[in-house]
Amino acid sequence: MRTMPFSSQLRWSPHEFALCLEKCLKAKTLRPGMQVHATVVTSGTNTNTLSLNSKLVGMYAGCADLKSARLLFQKIEHPNVFAFNWMILGLSFNGHFDDALLYFRWMREIGHMGNNFTFSVVLKACVGLMDVNMGRQIHAMVFEMGFQNDVSVANALNDMYGKCGSISCAHSVFDGMRERDVASWTSMICGFCNVGEIERALVLFERMRLEGLEPNDFTWNVIIAAYARSSDSSKALAFFERMKREGVVPDVVAWNALISGLVQSHQLREAFKMFREMILSGIQPNQVTVVALLPACGSEGCIKWGREIHGFVCRKGFDANVFIASALIDMYSKCGSLKDAQNVFDKIPFKNVASWNAMIGCYGKCGMVDSSLELFKRMQEEGLQPNEVTFTCILSACSHGGLVQKGLEIFSSMNECYGIEVSMKHYGCVVDLLCRSGRTVEAYDFFKALPMQVTESMAGAFLHGCKVHGRRDLAKMMAEEIMRMRLKGPGSFVTLSNIYAAEGEWEEVGNVRNVMKEKNVHKQPGFSWLEKPGEVT
Repeated sequence: MRTMPFSSQLRWSPHEFALCLEKCLKAKTLRPGMQVHATVVTSGTNTNTLSLNSKLVGMYAGCADLKSARLLFQKIEHPNVFAFNWMILGLSFNGHFDDALLYFRWMREIGHMGNNFTFSVVLKACVGLMDVNMGRQIHAMVFEMGFQNDVSVANALNDMYGKCGSISCAHSVFDGMRERDVASWTSMICGFCNVGEIERALVLFERMRLEGLEPNDFTWNVIIAAYARSSDSSKALAFFERMKREGVVPDVVAWNALISGLVQSHQLREAFKMFREMILSGIQPNQVTVVALLPACGSEGCIKWGREIHGFVCRKGFDANVFIASALIDMYSKCGSLKDAQNVFDKIPFKNVASWNAMIGCYGKCGMVDSSLELFKRMQEEGLQPNEVTFTCILSACSHGGLVQKGLEIFSSMNECYGIEVSMKHYGCVVDLLCRSGRTVEAYDFFKALPMQVTESMAGAFLHGCKVHGRRDLAKMMAEEIMRMRLKGPGSFVTLSNIYAAEGEWEEVGNVRNVMKEKNVHKQPGFSWLEKPGEVT
């Protein structure tokens, strides 16, 4: 018996097609969704029926195939709100925030005002762009449409204002809510924690419980992480213990929040202690735990702890993860262990740009500029396109190796040959490159031609170069601009003060110190750090 083609065997109704597409979307299974799409086409089903065209767009967008979603959307003669919503959601979820806002504007231009789901999603795009002004415009539309009392929309507004740093607006939205759920309270607590107002967050935490709502795991984790980040490890640990006493078993996310917060506040010993306790408690660290701890080992030069983490990574099989491997290379690089970094790099089965960048940067830090350049060449030969981080690494390597001309050639080629937009980090590398080699006049001219304001690191590199190469005259010429800058660190001010002191210009030294007082910039006392054998337990 001859087998009939797949499409002619099926006589599905539009309703059955719609159900299948919804199942594919829910399970995020692209291939079966594509098979349903093929059957819809070959069966001649009218895709306008039951908004099948919108559901197809939703299936592709929900499965992150944005190219197919866009193509299908463009073929819809009169796209409805649901089709627009799926495009806005898919683009926002995958980081294409500008495009998400373009679809939102397009939707409004053709007369669709949007629904509560539209506004909840488009506000996430505002968060992605950190664009509080656009968020305020969306807020005005929410009032215009009467959605301000919708819990999901109000939560999205609260979240947007909190994450964009406008905590007073977030609080205003929160206070005006007629109905609040756990997400409402958690979002407001998170907003206060983000701006360092942990005690106000804690007041809300207690109020939430008094109003009959139990915090979820995320609510607990937000406060634990906030206390840990604030260097108040005692309160972070106390809150963590309270969580356990009240019957909430800390999961891997809670442990990670505590460890990550301790690392961010430079309490590395405490972070490692918690890492070991986490393992003893039966909670297995995951890749997020590792990624949180490795940069700290590098920044503190704690190679012993770094190797301990590396051993754990290998035992768990995490070393196959290219991002963790890149973090290991960076850690060994900062600890000055080139051999270990090379071993990790050589064992990565499928290297991505981050892996190559880490190794290029490692060679640069170790003064092996020729190896950096060779790796830069090999990377391209293997078909990987350099990104902005690659150029920061290679320019820094040229600076450390004294290859001024080569560095300037690479800098000039960035936009012209690779299409990479030059950023302040790249300009800073060029300043460092010129100053290290004693070409401070060129560095000064480079400053004057910059299309943007000088950064703190650039000012520091220039002043240090002037001091080392005896060009105090150039430093003084830059002094006025440096004094106007919103510097948070003391480095540039201290160097400038030392230059004036060397010339015996004590009045100018006093002026620099007065500016430091006005800007509330303090020089921390110096210290040395040494890892003694057997000290780490």
